[in-house]
Amino acid sequence: MLSTACTAQETETMADLLDRLGGVSPSRIRMCPYPGTATVRNVVSIEEHEDRLFELVDGVLVEKITGYLESQIASLLITALQNFVAKNDLGVVTGADGMIRLPENLVRMPDVAFARWDCFPDGEIPAEAAPEIAPDLAVEVLSPGNTAREMSRKLREYFSAGVRLVWFVDPKSKVVTVYTSPSRSKVIPVSGTLDGGKVLPGFELPVASLFAKPKRSKKNRNGN
Repeated sequence: MLSTACTAQETETMADLLDRLGGVSPSRIRMCPYPGTATVRNVVSIEEHEDRLFELVDGVLVEKITGYLESQIASLLITALQNFVAKNDLGVVTGADGMIRLPENLVRMPDVAFARWDCFPDGEIPAEAAPEIAPDLAVEVLSPGNTAREMSRKLREYFSAGVRLVWFVDPKSKVVTVYTSPSRSKVIPVSGTLDGGKVLPGFELPVASLFAKPKRSKKNRNGN
């Protein structure tokens, strides 16, 4: 006899699913494998064979959206952090394709992340594509397609997993919101200076440097 029993998650509507994921666009939801059945292996396989990034949330593959501007801002921050971290031998800095497996079958891909050497007991970076690591710092560069509720959920997940510091970089308003917990934050304006707090003591970066538009030098424009 064919069973018709379904779990609550299996019987929810698409509207329920999108609401649970923070109101993300349906265009970001991958239907194969079917929502609710995806695994870490699917995340890794899609990246390897299709060169697309999907985060794993509640067994659902949600596409990671990053535009050209957001990527350029993230690269500036990665460079600044990497220079500081390498100089002081503090740990590892990763970018948006650095998959991080969190508890409860979650895979997140912060645009920038920093993990102390303490996160790697043997002193070596794990060979697996999506290691289970709680970085000390997670950075998200906001894209137009991100929703406030989606980012609020990410924030809670990061701190629940053990992340100590989260930065939300907003290219539209040109500010960086610094979180030391899901409920404690401060906004650094474009005229201010971003610092590493207790996670990266001594690190400082003018916020304006993240949003300054790159300009070609006059020397190169003139062909000299």
